[in-house]
Amino acid sequence: MTDIPYHTALIVGAGPGISASVARGLAAAGLRVGLAARNVEKLAPLAAEIRAQTFAVDATDPARVARLFDAAGSQLGEPDVVLYNASARAHGSIAELDPEAVRKAIEVSAFGGFLVVQQAARRMTSHGRGAILLTGASASVKGYPFSAAFAMGKFALRGLAQSTARELGPKGIHVAHFVIDGGVRSARRPDPADRPDSTLDPDGIAQTYLDILRQPRSAWSLEVELRPWVETF
Repeated sequence: MTDIPYHTALIVGAGPGISASVARGLAAAGLRVGLAARNVEKLAPLAAEIRAQTFAVDATDPARVARLFDAAGSQLGEPDVVLYNASARAHGSIAELDPEAVRKAIEVSAFGGFLVVQQAARRMTSHGRGAILLTGASASVKGYPFSAAFAMGKFALRGLAQSTARELGPKGIHVAHFVIDGGVRSARRPDPADRPDSTLDPDGIAQTYLDILRQPRSAWSLEVELRPWVETF
């Protein structure tokens, strides 16, 4: 299997599930890994397992995101893989949603993504290489009832990915968006006994993220859609 041609990764919005599986895969491939989240205490077991550095950050704050990249650069080395995995929801009827909750959800899902992509681009452009990965959802391509805030944020993140992929690709930076089109398996959401593999295995998702990093630049994927083999929606 082709080696991943990068050395240092920063995952923003790290936690259990997809980002933890990606972090393990990157570490196993020999990359130095940084994990960033609001609450770094929850990252301690994973960080110890894969010998990752942890960083506290509010991804919606421009100054704090800039400081995150400075800190990651000094403690790990400048990241040449950056994954934005943060998102937020404000569930409810459109007539009854709290505008401030909606604002916050969009800030986390989309504006935070912009801030992280901007900082990554500023650093990667000078080197002419790097990869920026953005985690989307079913809501990136179709809005569901009572989920307007999440859809707005994820639609915006997808637009960010499409725009920056076309801007940064010719500069040697691979930008890829992942539509996670289904429920992700976890301890709280196991597969039903009569429907094996009806949810997305986070380790399976992570394998696709790592495969994208191995792609030759003559055939880059800019968006990948992942769903379980049994679809009920």
